[in-house]
Amino acid sequence: MESQNPHPQTAEYPSETAQNTPKSNSLAKLIDTVKTNLAFRSKWGEVNGAMGDLGTYIPIVLALTLAKELDLGTTLIFTGIYNFVTGAIYGVPMPVQPMKSIAAVAISNGSDFGIPEIMAAGICTGGMLLVLGITGLMQLAYKLIPLPVVRGIQLSQALSFAMTAVKYIRKVQDFSKSKAKENRPWLGLDGLILAIVCACFIIIVNGAGEKSAEREANDHQEERPRRRRKLKRIVASLPSAFIVFLLGVVLAFIRRPKVVKHFNFGPSSVEVVKLSKHAWKEGFIKGTIPQLPLSVLNSVIAVCKLSSDLFPGKHFSATSVSVSVGLMNLVGCWFGAMPCCHGAGGLAGQYKFGGRSGGCVALLGAAKMVLGLVVGSSLVMVLDQFPVGLLGVLLLFAGIELAMAARDMNTKEESFVMLACTAVSLVGSSAALGFVCGIVVHVLLKLRNFSEDQSCSKLCMRGNP
Repeated sequence: MESQNPHPQTAEYPSETAQNTPKSNSLAKLIDTVKTNLAFRSKWGEVNGAMGDLGTYIPIVLALTLAKELDLGTTLIFTGIYNFVTGAIYGVPMPVQPMKSIAAVAISNGSDFGIPEIMAAGICTGGMLLVLGITGLMQLAYKLIPLPVVRGIQLSQALSFAMTAVKYIRKVQDFSKSKAKENRPWLGLDGLILAIVCACFIIIVNGAGEKSAEREANDHQEERPRRRRKLKRIVASLPSAFIVFLLGVVLAFIRRPKVVKHFNFGPSSVEVVKLSKHAWKEGFIKGTIPQLPLSVLNSVIAVCKLSSDLFPGKHFSATSVSVSVGLMNLVGCWFGAMPCCHGAGGLAGQYKFGGRSGGCVALLGAAKMVLGLVVGSSLVMVLDQFPVGLLGVLLLFAGIELAMAARDMNTKEESFVMLACTAVSLVGSSAALGFVCGIVVHVLLKLRNFSEDQSCSKLCMRGNP
């Protein structure tokens, strides 16, 4: 008697469900990973953290828009997409910042370095970073570069942020010419008193950036009254950076109430930028060459190191970050979007104000995309009236938080290398020059220590025949 099989097809032919199981599992894992990366750790903390990078982003974008007629609407849409994608991929507040060297060259040069040259510089830089990432050379550099040299680059960038922030607070700025003008008045809607009050408010709310667990432990050790502990928790939960930024938006409309009447609603028309031979040549020589060392050291290597410091459970390869920066510029720059990169300063700033997940930058990216689609380049009229002193306050705390990463240099030798690298980077205004100096000092100290060890070994051998 033949055995009956109620499902004769099952033995020979796997069902459609069985065939799709691996794909379904992979898709489900991907969706779960994205959901985890975008999940808010703290509602107001992530909102507040999203403001941590605006002290760098707004001044540079505004300067390029005013001086070089950068299409702000297109830049907002593309950088918003970058923010959202990087947040979903990395699960930390990975920033999207302007390429500072290219922006500085564009603003300081005349009509010879316009939008085509800016975009050519961004495409060349992005292409080289993509190649460095795919070939594994970036990961090799990450492993070989000594930590004190990385800390030196971070510290120089942090001090540069802090000094720029103080200039924003103290001096009236002309972003279209990238110059500081007369001293900022004490009173007014963009006065010194306003900036000082906002800085004090952030210090009261955020303190030195200590973790909430440490604060709670100190509260219990000191046995403070329950009412006082509750008040302190309420104050610490305030989204200080978001409040300061919102105040700046309100003051921008107060300073120029008629700005709404001049809004042109709707997105900018996206067009492919035409690049001539002159644009490629000028963009590479004047833009890519000074930008590439900064992108390698600060946008990739320093970001990877800082992310592992701030988020011990997250480890990103230099290959991944380098490819990410490369792809952003190889796509967006063809359509006139500002050349972008990641940056240790932006990561430190967003962490300082409470950003702990990819949801922080995804929220910022969504806001940028909405603004780019709804008001487009008309937003420049609001940004032009935004109190620059408040941007300086946000940038100042981002710089201080980035400088905090250098506190793990415990030996005098490590500190010596770090400070030598920092000093040269700041004075020479070149991360590449500081990097070379740091490497040379590090190697010389190692050779010195090696020769001393050899001498000690010979003396010991002579003394003990």
